[in-house]
Amino acid sequence: MNSWFDTKTVLTPGLLSNQFCAWSTNILAMSTTGSPGRRERKKAATRQTILDAAAELFLARGFDDVSVREIADRADVSPTTVFAHFPQKEALLFGDEATQRERLVAAIRDRPADTSVSAALRDHYRAELAEMASHADGPRILELMKATPSLTDYASQMWLRHEDALVAAITEELGSAAPIDAVRVYVRFALQIPLLASDSPDPDAMVRLGFQVLDDGWVATAPAQ
Repeated sequence: MNSWFDTKTVLTPGLLSNQFCAWSTNILAMSTTGSPGRRERKKAATRQTILDAAAELFLARGFDDVSVREIADRADVSPTTVFAHFPQKEALLFGDEATQRERLVAAIRDRPADTSVSAALRDHYRAELAEMASHADGPRILELMKATPSLTDYASQMWLRHEDALVAAITEELGSAAPIDAVRVYVRFALQIPLLASDSPDPDAMVRLGFQVLDDGWVATAPAQ
């Protein structure tokens, strides 16, 4: 189906008429303008130590049975330090939200000129799922999330907060002065795809099917009656 999502061609405003899941062990992203200073390196190391301690305890005993105090003790920091890096206990399993958002936006912004927005997001989702699956603790973390409603809710809410960033990235690329309804509808549905995939026995197939339905429409993809 041809649309303004098909390629990276920027359209003029005159042609315009009117969404993870996933836990990450990445260290806090540093500025690309130069090497991080000692303070930034120390903060990143502390953050990663806390994430590692939390993951170890959560996987051993379950999310609900581990306190922030125990995580702080394992990481050799105070509970205040833990909350200085993470707004709530659930955030300890998901790494840095800003880094996740930047990776998502970069998948669109930095894609090849002949690659559609959908193809870029599809490939990004599939790569993230493959990275999770290849991680030694990936399957156990997914099971922990499925068994803990508060983690599932937090992950969904965190992921869907990326909607405005994706809308802004696509809107800027299209050259529109303000978001158009079609962009927001597209992004909202696109962000639901990895959430569906996380509950599927075949996440990769679900991602591919999700974008097939999103791009081609229900009429073209629905099973024959």
